[in-house]
Amino acid sequence: MHPNINNTTFTPLRWFTFFIYGTLVIFTSFFQLYLQDIGMSQSEIGALMAIGPLISLIANPFWGFYGDRLQNVRFVLLIMMLGTLLMVQLVFHVHNYTIIYIVMTVFFFFQTPMLAQSNTLILSYIDGTPKKFGGFRLYGSLGWALTAVAAGPVIDRLGVSQIGTVFTVLLLIAIGIILLLPPQNKLPGGSATMNRYAMKKLLGNLYFVGFIVFGILVAIPNAMNSTFVSLYIVELGGTKSMVGWAVFASSIFEAALFLLFDRYLKRNISFMIGWLAIVSLLFTLRWFLMAEATSPWEIIAIQLLHAVTFGGYFYVGTQLTMMFVPKAFRSSGQAIYTMTWSGVSGVIAGFLGGWLFQNFGSEQMYLAGVALSFVGAIGFASMWLNVKRTQYRMDEEDEQY
Repeated sequence: MHPNINNTTFTPLRWFTFFIYGTLVIFTSFFQLYLQDIGMSQSEIGALMAIGPLISLIANPFWGFYGDRLQNVRFVLLIMMLGTLLMVQLVFHVHNYTIIYIVMTVFFFFQTPMLAQSNTLILSYIDGTPKKFGGFRLYGSLGWALTAVAAGPVIDRLGVSQIGTVFTVLLLIAIGIILLLPPQNKLPGGSATMNRYAMKKLLGNLYFVGFIVFGILVAIPNAMNSTFVSLYIVELGGTKSMVGWAVFASSIFEAALFLLFDRYLKRNISFMIGWLAIVSLLFTLRWFLMAEATSPWEIIAIQLLHAVTFGGYFYVGTQLTMMFVPKAFRSSGQAIYTMTWSGVSGVIAGFLGGWLFQNFGSEQMYLAGVALSFVGAIGFASMWLNVKRTQYRMDEEDEQY
C-alpha cells in the first residue's frame, strides 16, 4: 500500500465515487430534454448523442495510455473533469447547432472515459489493502440513483435551461473531493496492449466473434432506450421528476445483483452463454412492454428490469470475455468487448433510434428493439447448443498460447 494511503483516504474516495456518478447521471438522463427544449428534433438529438460513443473509441485508449505514462490516474481524472467543466459552460450558452456539435465533440473527449478512469482510481487506491472494489462501486450506484431522483424536482422547478447549473455544482463538488485524496506515485501493474497477433487470436475464435456480434444486437436497443427514454416519458405526459424516478428504478438494484453474481454465478462457459440467451429474451420482453406502455408510471415500473437485463448481461459478458480470450490477451479482449457494447452499439443506436423515433414514433423504435434482442437471443441459444454438443472448453486451449 502506498505510504500516503490510510483509512482516512477511503471516505473521500467513496464520496468522490458517489458524486462523479451523480454528476454524470444529470447529463445522461436530462440533457436530451434540454436539446428538445431548444428545438432539436429526435433525429438531431440521436445524431448528437451518437458522437459520444464514437469519440469514446478514441478517448478511452488515449486517456488510458496517458494515465499509464504518468502513472497518476488521479491527476488524469482531474484534467478530464476540468475539461468537462469548461466545455459544459460553453454548450449551455450557445444555440447554433453547428457550434453545439463542435463543443460536444470536445466535451465527449473529456467525459466519456470518466467512469472507467474512476474505477481505475478506486483499484489503484485499494491495491494492497483488504478493501473490495464492490463496496466502493456501491456508492456509484447510489449516487446515480439518488441524484437522479433528487434532480428531477429541482429541474422541474428551475427549468431545463438550468441543467448545466446542476451539472456544474455536482462536478465542482467531485473536483473538491478528489483534491482531498493523497497524491499517487505509482499505479499497480500495466495492461497488455493490442497488436496484430492479439487481434488474430481474438478474431480467430468464432465463439468470441459470435459473442461480440450477438452482443451488439442486444446492446443497440439498450442504448436507444438510454438515449430516448426521457423524451418518451415526457411524450406520455411525464414530468422531470418522473424521469428521475425512472433512472432510480433502473439502477437502485444493480449493485445488489453484482454482489449476488459474485457469490453464486457458475463460472463455466455453457452456463454463462445460456444465461445470456435468457437475458436477451428478458430484454425482448422489456422492449415489448415499453412499446405497449401508455403512461410514465408504466415506464418507471418496466425500468426495474434494467438491473437483471443490463446488469446481468454486462457482468456475465465481462466474465465470458476472460474465459474466451487467451490469458496473454485478456486486456485486449476486454477493450473490444467494452468498445463494441458501449461504443459501436451506441453510435448505431443514436442514428437508428433518432430516425425511428422521429419518422415512425417511439412505439416502432422499441419494436425494432424487440426484433434485435430476439435475434440476439436466438444467436446465444444456438451458441449454447453448440457448446453443449462439442463440450467446448476455452481454458484448455489457453494452455497452447
